[in-house]
Amino acid sequence: MSQQRFSNKVVIVTGAAQGIGRGVALRVAREGGKVVMADFSEYVEDVLKEVIDAGGEAITVRTDLEQFEGAEKVVHAALEKYGRVDVLLNIVGGAIWMKPFQEFKPEEVEKEIRRSLFPTLWCCHAVLPSMIAQQSGAIVNVSSVATRGINRIPYSAAKGGVNGLTASLAFEHAHDGIRVNAVATGGTEAPPRKVPRNSAPMSEQDKTWMQEVVDQTVDRTFLKRYGTIDEQVNVITFLASDEASYITGSVVPVGGGDLG
Repeated sequence: MSQQRFSNKVVIVTGAAQGIGRGVALRVAREGGKVVMADFSEYVEDVLKEVIDAGGEAITVRTDLEQFEGAEKVVHAALEKYGRVDVLLNIVGGAIWMKPFQEFKPEEVEKEIRRSLFPTLWCCHAVLPSMIAQQSGAIVNVSSVATRGINRIPYSAAKGGVNGLTASLAFEHAHDGIRVNAVATGGTEAPPRKVPRNSAPMSEQDKTWMQEVVDQTVDRTFLKRYGTIDEQVNVITFLASDEASYITGSVVPVGGGDLG
């Protein structure tokens, strides 16, 4: 890829250890960005090695982004190393359980919200002062077309919160030169997770509920298939780049026709 859309830009990528986050981090590094890769998992160090071996530049920050202090740690590391943050890409999130809403325990509902809303909320909050000071910045949040979906209501609520955050933050800080958009991802094919969101073995009932989600996801797409990681990365990095300089406050569905 000859494009260098992130040349000399400092880009925070959360959830960089695997899946879409890893794909985004590798793409940004390949396009000249200085990548600050944040993740709770040690596997983010493997991605750092991939970046360095390919001639890119990156650092890692191991932290818990469900806590505001974790988000502050990432932004502080970026500012300490590079002096600025040009782009924030919030990838962390993902449903932990797939089951009808009435089957969720109260503590499970809270865990879903903490995982799929708070990392984005906290990272946006932590990065704003530096972006306001420099009067520029781009933020891309990862949402989901599952805001209209079955068997994951708490996750749907969290991603609805991401959509609301995206629109309102874009409105509030356009005068500061900050663009804020979201990508509502559809079902995405990915390798097995190195760190599972839910390590408990699945019962036969769990498998049935999961299959209902898969069937609904495919049925709602015009293309009748899951997307690829690259198909999500393409849109996330476009919105983060200067090519999207007149796009803000938008939630772009990347779900094969499923608009969420």
